[in-house]
Amino acid sequence: MTIPQAIVVFAVCWFLTFFIVLPLRFVSQADSGTVVPGTPRSAPSDYAVARKAKITTAVALVLTIILYAVVSSGVITIDSIDFFNRGAGAATGGTGG
Repeated sequence: MTIPQAIVVFAVCWFLTFFIVLPLRFVSQADSGTVVPGTPRSAPSDYAVARKAKITTAVALVLTIILYAVVSSGVITIDSIDFFNRGAGAATGGTGG
C-alpha cells in the first residue's frame, strides 16, 4: 500500500467512524431542560466535537493499521475481490470484458 492509498484509507475510516461516533452520548437541549432561544429543542446541549474527533482519530488509526496489515500480508488481493475477472484481462493485455 502506497502512502496516498494509506491516506485515502485513513480518510475513509475517519469519516465512517466519525459518523458512527457523533450520535453516541447525545443529549438534546430538551433532555437537559435548557433550550436556548432561537434553537430547536433537538439541538445538542453540549456539542463535544473536539473530544469526538480525538476518539475518531484514534479508532481510525487503529482501523487503518489493521487494513494496512491485511493488505500488505496478501490475505486480501485485487484478485480475491475481483468478481467480474476484470483484473485478469487487464494484466495479460486482453480486453478484460
